[in-house]
Amino acid sequence: MTAVLDLAVYGYAGLFLASFLASTVLPFGSEALLLLLINKGFDPVLLVMVASVGNYCGACTTYYIGLAGRKDLIEKYLSIPQQRLDNAEKWFTKYGVYSLLFTWVPVIGDAITAMGGVMKLDFKIFSVLVFLGKLLRYVAVACMALGLLS
Repeated sequence: MTAVLDLAVYGYAGLFLASFLASTVLPFGSEALLLLLINKGFDPVLLVMVASVGNYCGACTTYYIGLAGRKDLIEKYLSIPQQRLDNAEKWFTKYGVYSLLFTWVPVIGDAITAMGGVMKLDFKIFSVLVFLGKLLRYVAVACMALGLLS
C-alpha cells in the first residue's frame, strides 16, 4: 500500500506509470491508486483515460516482446511461464481475437497479450480490443468508486 501512496503524490503521472507497469513487469495493480485519486477529488473521466492509456501502452510493450518471438524474454522479464503461454494459446483457439478483451484479467492477461504478439496478430485489431477491454475495466472500477454501480 505504501507504493500506492507514494505514486498518489504524482497524480495523473503516477497513475500512468502504475498502470503501465501493472501491464508489463510488475505484479502490481493500478486500481487502488485509481480509487485513491478519485477519493482525493481528481477528475474521474481523466483518471480513467490516463489509466487506460498507461495500461494499453504496457500491453503494447508485452505484445512487441511476443512479436519478436523471444519466449525466453517473455519468461525472464515478464515472468510468464510457458504453462501460462500455453493456456493463453488455448484461450485464443477457443475465443479467437476477442480473448484480447480480457488482457486485464490477473494471471492470464499478460500471457494473452504476449501470445497476441507471438501469434503475430494484426496490431490494429490488437489495439482496439486491448484498449477497449482495459477502458471498460477502469470505467467499471471508477463507477463502483463513485457509487454508480451497486
